[in-house]
Amino acid sequence: MSPEAPSTPRSLAEALRARDDASLAALLRGRPDLITPVPSDLTQLATRAGTRASVLRALERLDRFALQTAQALAVAPDPASYDTLLGLLAGDGGDAAVADALPRTVASLREQALVWGDDDRLRLVRTARELLAPSAQHPSPTGLGPTVREATSGMSPGRMQEIVATAGLRSTHDSVSAVTALTALFTDRAKMDELLDGAPEAAREVLSRLMWGPPYGQVTADPALHLRWLLDRGLLLPTTPGTVVLPREVALHLRGGRAHRAPEPLPPAVEPAAAHSPRVVDATAAGQAFTALATVEELLKSWHQGGPAVLRAGGLSQRDLKRTAVALDLSEPVAAFWVELAYAAGLLASDGQADERYAPTPAYDTWLELPPAERWAHLAGTWLTATRTSGLIGGRDAKDRTLSALGPGLDRSAAPEVRHRVLTLLAGLPEGGAPSAEAVLARLSWERPLRGPQRDSTEDLRTRLARWTLTESEALGVTGRGALSGQGRALLGSEGRAHGVDTADAVSASGHPGPETGSGHPGSGHPGSGTAATATAPGPGASGTAPEPDSDTDPGPFAPLSPAEQAAATSAAARLLAPLLPEPLDHVLLQADLTAVAPGPLRRPLADVLGVLADVESKGGATVYRFTPGSVRRALDAGQTAVGLHAFLAEHSRTPVPQPLAYLIDDVARRHGHLRVGAASSYVRCDDDAVLNEILADKRAAALRLRRLAPTVLAAPCDPGTLLEGLRSMGYAPAAESADGDVLIARADAHRTPPRTAPDPVPDGPPPPDATLLTAAIRAIRAGDLAATAPRKSTGTELAGGELPRTTQADTLATLQAAVLTGDTVWIGYVNAEGAASQRVVAPVRVEGGFVTAYDHTADEVRTYPLHRITGVAELAED
Repeated sequence: MSPEAPSTPRSLAEALRARDDASLAALLRGRPDLITPVPSDLTQLATRAGTRASVLRALERLDRFALQTAQALAVAPDPASYDTLLGLLAGDGGDAAVADALPRTVASLREQALVWGDDDRLRLVRTARELLAPSAQHPSPTGLGPTVREATSGMSPGRMQEIVATAGLRSTHDSVSAVTALTALFTDRAKMDELLDGAPEAAREVLSRLMWGPPYGQVTADPALHLRWLLDRGLLLPTTPGTVVLPREVALHLRGGRAHRAPEPLPPAVEPAAAHSPRVVDATAAGQAFTALATVEELLKSWHQGGPAVLRAGGLSQRDLKRTAVALDLSEPVAAFWVELAYAAGLLASDGQADERYAPTPAYDTWLELPPAERWAHLAGTWLTATRTSGLIGGRDAKDRTLSALGPGLDRSAAPEVRHRVLTLLAGLPEGGAPSAEAVLARLSWERPLRGPQRDSTEDLRTRLARWTLTESEALGVTGRGALSGQGRALLGSEGRAHGVDTADAVSASGHPGPETGSGHPGSGHPGSGTAATATAPGPGASGTAPEPDSDTDPGPFAPLSPAEQAAATSAAARLLAPLLPEPLDHVLLQADLTAVAPGPLRRPLADVLGVLADVESKGGATVYRFTPGSVRRALDAGQTAVGLHAFLAEHSRTPVPQPLAYLIDDVARRHGHLRVGAASSYVRCDDDAVLNEILADKRAAALRLRRLAPTVLAAPCDPGTLLEGLRSMGYAPAAESADGDVLIARADAHRTPPRTAPDPVPDGPPPPDATLLTAAIRAIRAGDLAATAPRKSTGTELAGGELPRTTQADTLATLQAAVLTGDTVWIGYVNAEGAASQRVVAPVRVEGGFVTAYDHTADEVRTYPLHRITGVAELAED
C-alpha cells in the first residue's frame, strides 16, 4: 500500500508517493535506468527521473503523438489544464482523433513520470520542459517562438507603454501589467481578429510566412511601413539588433490554436502491398534458407586451411573481402553479411597465432553435424539477437576510420530491437501479406521519431537498420517474397504466434486503438492477439494506475526472449522448416565429360569427399562438379587411393563410372608420389634420375633455383610448400614427405581455432527488470521512503532533509534499551563498512555485546547493527 499523500501533489516525489505498486512497477519497467541502482526512497527516484540523461532516454522512446503532446506542454503555461493541452493539439476547430488519443497519451506520459499533476494542473518534468521548450539556440519542432513575457523581458517601460497604446489598450502603471494586458489581447480571438483586419496586406503576408516557423526574421534599421505597423503593435518584437520574433500567442492565434501543423494521433497503417499464398511464402523462404546454409558452408570451407589475415587494428581487409565475394559469387555487402553472421554465430574467429588469421572454430564442426533445419535455426536466432551490423561496413567511425568486416565499431545496440519490431509488424499482417518497405519505415518513424533536425546520416540509424532487416531476413529465409514465413513467425516466439488485425486498421472504426488482449511476450511490447477497444474516457484522469499497454501503437521497452524462450522458439522454427527442405541424397550422376551432377543436397560424407575429389563448376537446384587432374591429386594428397576412389564413385553413382574418369584417376595416381619433396630448406627426390634431368632442363624451374645433390636428389632454397606448388604448376604430381620418408597426408579440415565463444550482443542500456527484481525494489523504495518521511519527535534541533540524527554514544544506547523495553520504533542513522550513510526505521529487539538486533522496516527483515556505526537515534512521533 502506498502512504497517504495530498490530493494535489506539489512535486513529482509526492505524485510518485501517491502511486500504487503496479504503477511504480510500470514506471521502472518502462525506464529501467531508474532502478540501476535501486533508489533509497521515492524522493531519490523522483530526482533520478528528472536527470537530463534519464529524461533524454525516455523522450527518445516516445512515439510521435506522445512527443507532440510533450512539446505542446512545453509551450503551454506551467501548469496547464487538460483542456488547454487539448486546445493546443486539436486547435479551435477540434479534432476527434486527437480527442480520442489524448487521454491515453497523457496517462502514458504520467506513467513514465514525464508528466505529473491532476488534470487541472498538468506539469511537464522541468528537465523535459528545458529540452523541448523553444529558444533561439534550439528551435522547437512546433515552430513557435517565445511568449510576450519572454520576448519583452529586456524592453524599456516606455517602449512597452507605446506598444500598449498603439495596440488600442489603456496605458498601465508598470511593465508587468502592460505585458499582461498585451498577452490578454493576443489570446482574445475576437479582439485579435479586429486588430488584424486593419493590418496592411504586406503585414499579413509577413505573419503568414512566420506563422509555422521559424518565428525569427531580419529587419533593417529603418523597416518598411508594413513591418513598422507590426512592430508598433507588438505583433513582432525585437530580440537582438536586426532580428525580430513572432510572439507565441500571436502565432497560436494565426494557427487557430494548434501547436503543430499536423498532429499525428494515429500510427500509419502497415497494410499488405501484395498477397501470396502462405505455402508459396514458406517454400520460397525455405529455398532461401537452403541457399543460406550452402553459402555459410562454402565460406567456411574456403577458409579451412586458414583464412585471410587479421588486420593490425582488427578485422578483414578490403582486398580479402573482395576475394571472398568473388569466391562466393556475391556482391561485397552480401558477402560481408554472411561473414559477420558466421562470426556472430561462433563459427568463425581468429586463430590467435603469431601470424593471426581467420579460421573456422571447433563449434563449426559441431554445427555441421546438426540437421539442416537446426543449423538454419541457429543462424537465424543469432541474427535476430546480434548487435553487429554488417551494413555499416565501408563507412566511417567517429574518428573517420574505415569500418571493416569482423573489425571493431560494428555493434549497434538498437539492431535487435529494430529487427524484432520489423518482423512483429510483418507478423501482424494476414499470412502471406507483404507490406511495402515505405509503409514499414513510416510506421517505425512514427513509433520512434527523431528529435530535432537531422544533421547527418547517423541520426537515421533506425531507418537504415529497418531497411537492412528487410533485406537480410529475405536472404536468410525468415521472410519469403516480402512476407513473414511460418518459421520466421515461430522464431519470434509468442510474439510471432500472436495473430490479429493491425491496430491501425482497427482505429478506422473506433477512432483510437484501445487495449488489446493477447499472448504477447511479457515486457516485450509487441502485439498480441485481440480486438481493439474504443477509448471513451473523456479525460486521462489523475489516477496513479498505469494504463493498459497498447502493444501495436506503443511497442514499449524492448525485452529480448529469455534463453529458455529463445531455445524453444528456434526449436519450433526448425521443426516447421525441416519438412520444407530437400532431403539429402546419397548419389550423384557421373557423366562422360568428366563431370558429376548432384540433383540435390548431398549427405555429409559424400559431400565432403566429393568436395575434395572435384571442383564445383556451377550451383543452383543441381550442383555440377568437374573432375580435373588437380582435383584428383588433391584427393590423393588427402590420403585417398586409386582403388578407394574407384570404389567410392561406383558406390555413389547412379550411372556407370565413365571410362575417361577412370583413366584420369589411374593416370594421376600412377604419377602421384613419384617425386618426393622434403625440407632441406627443401629437396625433391626421385628414383628415376631422368625425371630430375627433365626438371633441371625446364626453364620454368629457374625460379626454384634447384641444384643436384645426388643422382636422385635435388635441393632448393625455398620452403617445401613453395617447391610443391612450383612443381605442380609444371605438370608434375609431387607428394610431400616427412623426415622419416613417409608421405604426408593433407587434411582439408586440419586448421581450427582454439575454442572460442560467440561475441556477446552489446545491450542498449540496462535490461528491463523481471518481476522478482521489481517486487524487491519497490518494497525497498517504499521502506526507505517510510524511513525518510516518518515524523519524529521534536528534539529542539531540527535536521535538514536527508541529514542523519546525531546523538552521543550514551544517549544512543539508552534510547535503544528503552525502545527494547517499550517495543517502540525509532529512527537511526547508520554508516556501513564502505562509508555509505543511510537512515532507517527499526524496532529494537535486543541490545548486547556492542550490537543491536532490530526489525528493520526499511529492509523488511531482522538485522544486527554494530553500535559504533550508529550515528544517532531519534524517537518517532506518536502518529
